[in-house]
Amino acid sequence: MDTKQLKDWIKDIQVLNVVNADVEVVNHSPLHMIGKGRQGAVFQVSDDICVKVFGNAEDCDREHYALSLGQKTELFPKIHAKGQLYIAMDIVRGVDVREYLQSQPLTPALSSKLIEMLITFKEIGFERIDHHKRQIYVQEDGSLKVIDVARTVWRDRVYPYPRKLLNSLGDENKALFLTHVQEMAPDLYEEWLHYIRLEEISHQIYQILLPEKPNKETLKKLSKKLLTTEEEEKYVNQLQGLVHKVFKEEWIKTMLARGKDPEAVMEKIDQYWDSLVQGLTRGSERDRDRDRDKGRKGERRFEGEIRRPHDKHHHGVKRYEGEKYRERLSGRRKSLLHK
Repeated sequence: MDTKQLKDWIKDIQVLNVVNADVEVVNHSPLHMIGKGRQGAVFQVSDDICVKVFGNAEDCDREHYALSLGQKTELFPKIHAKGQLYIAMDIVRGVDVREYLQSQPLTPALSSKLIEMLITFKEIGFERIDHHKRQIYVQEDGSLKVIDVARTVWRDRVYPYPRKLLNSLGDENKALFLTHVQEMAPDLYEEWLHYIRLEEISHQIYQILLPEKPNKETLKKLSKKLLTTEEEEKYVNQLQGLVHKVFKEEWIKTMLARGKDPEAVMEKIDQYWDSLVQGLTRGSERDRDRDRDKGRKGERRFEGEIRRPHDKHHHGVKRYEGEKYRERLSGRRKSLLHK
């Protein structure tokens, strides 16, 4: 394959992603488009090779990674070249399972091939162990090949059983396929059935919760029991616990980034935190004592004391009964000394 010529042709192809729809294609190249989907469009390069042009680089990288994982198996098309927005690969021929089942029955042999496909997905490292029937092709020799595998990797959420495959088969073939699974792999059947039942229960719960309207006033009153900021002591303790938790988590991240064992420093973290808390506690006690002393400046210190706001400016006035003026005391001491 002439990759230089291919690059020149792809420059004349524009693929645009559309939300919840197949891509839009502007093709000024001599290549014939043979199909398109949500992520890209496929063009025939030769009798055996096609090129898939993507609307964005992330989808291209994602599909290339997924295909690369399966290159040592017979399940995936061979990759010939990759660019920023395209992948050149073998053309997958045959009949997709959707069309196949319109005229042919789902036999135990085909069900076995589908199970083997899922096993291969698991073995090569796919995250989604599932595939739609229209993306699975039955070959002339009875083997299977798959296309459009980008969504099997780099996923945040996956189902624990092949939900897409089962639902795409339709009710009749789904039941038949599960019967075959039960006969050939009973443990796998029991696990899938477990998840299917959980999904059915989830649908039932949703139907119960959907029409139910919450009593906002009652909830507003009851929710006050969850408030924690009104009781100062309780609030401070919980806030301290929250800050401690964040401090500990960030410390562990820092230790891991530095290549250290966080378990080895866990005790030191707690000791360091306790020292911080003790320091804050002592500081708070000093503040309370100082505030208490300030509050007592205007109070009588003992029975009989008469406090006046201007006492400090009038040294010659008695502040309480029995007080002796400093000047008089000083004079008497001097006279006694002279005697």
